[in-house]
Amino acid sequence: MQYVNWTKFTGDSLGISSEDVMRALAGYFLRSGFENGFAPWSGRDSEQSWEELREAVRDALESGDLFNPARRDALYARLAEMPPEEVERLIENLLRRLAADGYAAAGRPGESAGAPVSAAQGQTGSPKAEFRFELSSKGLDFLGYKALKDLMGALGRSSFGNHDTREQAASVETSGSSKPYEFGDILNLDIAGALSNAFRREGFAGMPANLEYADLMVYQSAYRSSCATALMLDCSHSMILYGEDRFTPAKQVALALAHLIRTQFPGDTLDLVLFHDSAEHVPLPRLSRACIGPFHTNTREGLALARRLLNRSRKDMRQIVMITDGKPSALTLPDGRIYKNPFGLDPLVIERTLDEAHRCKRQGIAIHTFMLARDYDLVQFIRKITEICRGKAYFTTPYTLGRYLLADYMNRKTRMAH
Repeated sequence: MQYVNWTKFTGDSLGISSEDVMRALAGYFLRSGFENGFAPWSGRDSEQSWEELREAVRDALESGDLFNPARRDALYARLAEMPPEEVERLIENLLRRLAADGYAAAGRPGESAGAPVSAAQGQTGSPKAEFRFELSSKGLDFLGYKALKDLMGALGRSSFGNHDTREQAASVETSGSSKPYEFGDILNLDIAGALSNAFRREGFAGMPANLEYADLMVYQSAYRSSCATALMLDCSHSMILYGEDRFTPAKQVALALAHLIRTQFPGDTLDLVLFHDSAEHVPLPRLSRACIGPFHTNTREGLALARRLLNRSRKDMRQIVMITDGKPSALTLPDGRIYKNPFGLDPLVIERTLDEAHRCKRQGIAIHTFMLARDYDLVQFIRKITEICRGKAYFTTPYTLGRYLLADYMNRKTRMAH
């Protein structure tokens, strides 16, 4: 493909930055397929073209989402005065700036996106729709930060915590208390405590103080256990049926959780698993393009894949966090065929799924379920899984899913590894 060199745009951008574009189009970037809920499924990922992105930017301009709220009326007036060709140049330059700032890349279908391409100029003479749009790591990180900020805002600033336990250990980060120094402790000295012990032993007459080994005190910190998490997202067709998009909030929560782990708990790991007729391990950069897939729910295959991923880690705590709204309705047979039964709770599917939950329990993996439905039979099934693995079950909605999941992740007590 032909490369294009980008230069700084010096025209009238109405004060719109790349961050403003990313913020306004966050919903567009995380589309789940809800707008085509009854259309035939045609692939795992949604193809986003530069022409579609142009239309999304145009819609954001017309709705005012790209404008600073404090200057929206004035900017609307300026936009109304601009001739159509100047509006097109504005949209084109916003796209260029989005790519130049590293939030997006473009490429042809089948090629790795990496070089930004001008959709308006059409350097190769090909139709504009041939170029697909893809978020970069920087773009995904921006969306993750935005989702985390939005979801955690309702919980309060103090909710940003760590994996605290009741165990105490000598470390650099202090918890306010100290203890006598023992061989092997990190020498994070409590000077005031050591001097107090020396003065208590010899009095205040002798200066300088004569410190002895028994006088030494070191600060303590809470022991923090590392955690490996496999996040299972249900992408069966029921996640966009019944007039509600449940998959987009799940994707937002996944991005927020990944950003939280990277910034607050760098010792933790997160693996993403999409489960539908089967299950697949999804790298984080591909999450934004993931859409609702086949119709059925193969919960057992998702649990088995998550268990295998967690077994690769050597963390103190291993857990599966499952977000779903439907009953298990599919099963992978030993010969690789997919057995499907969407009517009721199939005894064979339920039995095999519970067997997989028992395997997770034997390997010390907890399963925590966030359920987006409240059917009686489904509630009973989730309770069985919770009892088997001694996990937790939350019956929530797409609007409160993020607050529940992130708060639970941070507040859950971890165990001391011996």
